[in-house]
Amino acid sequence: MDGSAAPDVTLERLHEIADAFARRDVDGIVDSFADDGEFRNARGPDYWGQSFKGKAAIRSYFEPLFANTGDVAWRHTSEFICGNRAVTEWHRTATLRTGERQEWLGCDLYTFRRGLIVMKDTYIKVVA
Repeated sequence: MDGSAAPDVTLERLHEIADAFARRDVDGIVDSFADDGEFRNARGPDYWGQSFKGKAAIRSYFEPLFANTGDVAWRHTSEFICGNRAVTEWHRTATLRTGERQEWLGCDLYTFRRGLIVMKDTYIKVVA
């Protein structure tokens, strides 16, 4: 054994998280977060969007999202890792129950600790 510690995040781990999103697997998504993890949505009342801290709060965001947009899908286009930080770029499409069609490009800025997300900060391009 060379004494080096396991990395906080790997490409395989990023792909596991992306697969949970692709399956719309709320349990898989929530389990990707540390107990004290935080998800910052791009949209919200504050300059950082809206923050969901802890697994219960994160679940409270994703369960209604999937219930209201049954065809929501993310297609990852790029990702990279630097230390305990990672970035994923993606193309998101969805149709709301109202019939409104959404199509966004975005990215997530991640911070990991021992393979779990402690911060997922989402950014999107807004077309107006």
